[in-house]
Amino acid sequence: MSVTHDVLEADDSGLGVLLRQDHELAEILLAERRRQSTTLQLIAAENFTSPAVLAALGSPLANKYAEGYPGARHHGGCEIADVAERLAVERARTLFGAEHANVQSHSGSSAVLAAYAALLRPGDTVLALGLPYGGHLTHGSPANFSGRWFDFVGYGVDAETGLIDHDQVRTLARTHRPKAIVCGSIAYPRHLDYAAFREVADEVGAYLIADAAHPIGLVAGGAAPSPVPYADIVCATTHKVLRGPRGGMILCGSDLAERVDRAVFPFTQGGAQMHTIAAKAVAFGEAATPAFAGYAHQVVANARALAAQLAAEGLVVTTGGTDTHLLTVDPAPLGVDGRTARGRLAAAGIVLDCCALPHGDARGLRLGTAALTTQGMGEREMRAVATLLAEVLRGGTDAVTARDDVRHLVAEFPPYPE
Repeated sequence: MSVTHDVLEADDSGLGVLLRQDHELAEILLAERRRQSTTLQLIAAENFTSPAVLAALGSPLANKYAEGYPGARHHGGCEIADVAERLAVERARTLFGAEHANVQSHSGSSAVLAAYAALLRPGDTVLALGLPYGGHLTHGSPANFSGRWFDFVGYGVDAETGLIDHDQVRTLARTHRPKAIVCGSIAYPRHLDYAAFREVADEVGAYLIADAAHPIGLVAGGAAPSPVPYADIVCATTHKVLRGPRGGMILCGSDLAERVDRAVFPFTQGGAQMHTIAAKAVAFGEAATPAFAGYAHQVVANARALAAQLAAEGLVVTTGGTDTHLLTVDPAPLGVDGRTARGRLAAAGIVLDCCALPHGDARGLRLGTAALTTQGMGEREMRAVATLLAEVLRGGTDAVTARDDVRHLVAEFPPYPE
């Protein structure tokens, strides 16, 4: 790699110091910036943060050790850190209408771990969406702490519609009497019926945990229903559609506040990452604006346009469409499986994920529109992306030609316009 062309850009973007001090790592970061600015980012869990969020991540708060909570730290010199965390907490509470917010979780998985620690004991039974239907690793994977420490029972989706089978949820809950029910998914494109889950949880005396890592940004922008009025604990990430730093958070009622806080610290984590918490505060502030609400609704409109055009191109869209930022599709009608399709598209500069498809061993594709919408793309661009994607999979457009088309499109909508 050569940084000759990028030296001035590096200075402008704050990488100039690193370029002078650590040339090798600067090359790597510049290469990643080039990758992001010359390819289409369709990974449903990714987005582009604002320059203000990036500035907070690189702030002096990165130097501060702040174990504990505001007013009760285990280290001195936390006066300013306390102000930053209180601001983040208050903004989260206001944004989501929650009585309590914990913003210290390092990731979405850390938030789920803390929720389990607050409510469960090893060996307890938990009902969650099965992994083949879009459940997360923390929803009972045998490779994850959740599957090793708790007895997970998986519910599924209807074979015809691809929608969550609430009758099955109720039957399994009555049979297994779980201590907690988890509602949430990494690949379910429809809104969750939190009221229906609450009803079942109440019937069997279970806690309801909402893993809202994916839809929480849409919730913030008023483009998706909120789990806060229904769930005992809501776990979420602060990246994805919310467009903040990589991290997690937990929302709950005041009755569980102390249990949740103690489950985060000292039970599952040590010192808080204060620079990340400051960046979360920035993101919560941005998400409270009318501009973000417009963005969130455009994310959904773009996802629906992308789904409709992919269906028109011959791919099978699960559940027939989407209510959210993500969709899952089966590329088999175009003569390729999910893994092969992902490889071909990557070579063309179209970056997305594989995912399990319900009721079968086949792998499909999971796409998201959060990042492209942040770049300013709309429904017209989504239709163009879908057509190009299909042409690549059919073999009608070679990777070199497609990559040129991708570069031209992204150049019109750069992630960080100067």
